[in-house]
Amino acid sequence: MSMKSSLRTPHLFGLFALSLACLTGCAQTQPAAAGSSKAKTDVNAKKAKSKPAKKPATPAQDEEFANFSQWKEVNRFIDEMVERNNFDKATLQAMFNKTRYLDTAIRLIKPAPSNKPKNWQAYRARFVEPVRITGGVDFWNEHEIALARAQEQYGVPAEIIVAIIGVETVYGRNTGNFRVIDSLTTLAFDYPDTPNREARMAFFRGELENALLFARESNIDPFSLLGSYAGAIGWPQFMPSSIRQYAVDFDGNGKIDLRNSPVDAIGSVAHFLTIHGWQRGEPTVFPATLSAIDGSNKWESLLNQGLEAKFNQDDLKAVGVSSDAPLPAGMRFGLVDLQNGTGATEYWLATNNFFAITQYNRSYFYAMSVIDLSRAVRAARNR
Repeated sequence: MSMKSSLRTPHLFGLFALSLACLTGCAQTQPAAAGSSKAKTDVNAKKAKSKPAKKPATPAQDEEFANFSQWKEVNRFIDEMVERNNFDKATLQAMFNKTRYLDTAIRLIKPAPSNKPKNWQAYRARFVEPVRITGGVDFWNEHEIALARAQEQYGVPAEIIVAIIGVETVYGRNTGNFRVIDSLTTLAFDYPDTPNREARMAFFRGELENALLFARESNIDPFSLLGSYAGAIGWPQFMPSSIRQYAVDFDGNGKIDLRNSPVDAIGSVAHFLTIHGWQRGEPTVFPATLSAIDGSNKWESLLNQGLEAKFNQDDLKAVGVSSDAPLPAGMRFGLVDLQNGTGATEYWLATNNFFAITQYNRSYFYAMSVIDLSRAVRAARNR
């Protein structure tokens, strides 16, 4: 369940709203609010999830960042945690004294060069591929009962749940080896110099607070939490705030564990999508046909109009948008453009369910790759 400015696709990773645009590297717009899942995804992010955090290269560098508890902003955060959440000050100071500064997180969170053409087909090929398709079939067969129960309870098709977990972590294989406290502290107090630096630091401070609260509520060592360079955790790569707001104990063992329970991950993904607008029984996308009206492309006015389905069929017709597939009466749509570098752009009419997936990671590319992977997995399983 998430940093870019445009609704077009990106550069990559993410998970979330004010916040972060594609902490996972494929965002197309502003990150989803602190509460979304993913901060979130850059292609590099996906590659980095399985790599351990790198230590500072020299003793001098290590000394400069060895003691977060002496940073003024960190101490202000500690005081806020004591006042707002009744944490013990000495315990937090001791924890931040052991927290590592991660150069890797700083490097990976930096935006990709904006001059690189966006290419939907190249992006798709990274996720709709044999390993994830075969793994998806195996995952579905192994957890068929839990997936059927999630579909019945939340209305989210099993293949969509399978595809999200496949895109995020290849069914639990790549959940990340970074200590989440290290990642979040580094990004919360020393985010790279970007136009939205203060807002993004505030986002990560909120996630750091939620990580500490989650660790306390779960009675676990906060340093035991491992995840992505951006702080996303477990099979579905939920940010800490999303775990606390949307994760569910779907295996019924009395605790929520997205790190070790694929069944909890299944229920939590379905619950997240439902909370963010998934409509039971509705489709996700229809191919769009675009026509000029009076010599102009009036349909362009429907692009980049937010992550929601807001146009009815009369709105579409008025600007020259239709579909070869029958469109359900009364349904609303958004016009999605999937750019292909120097090739032709693909256009789709997206429903509420498509946009529910973008709340997991605010990227058209991400949502469409989930949809295409879900179809591929279902087809392979039905053979």
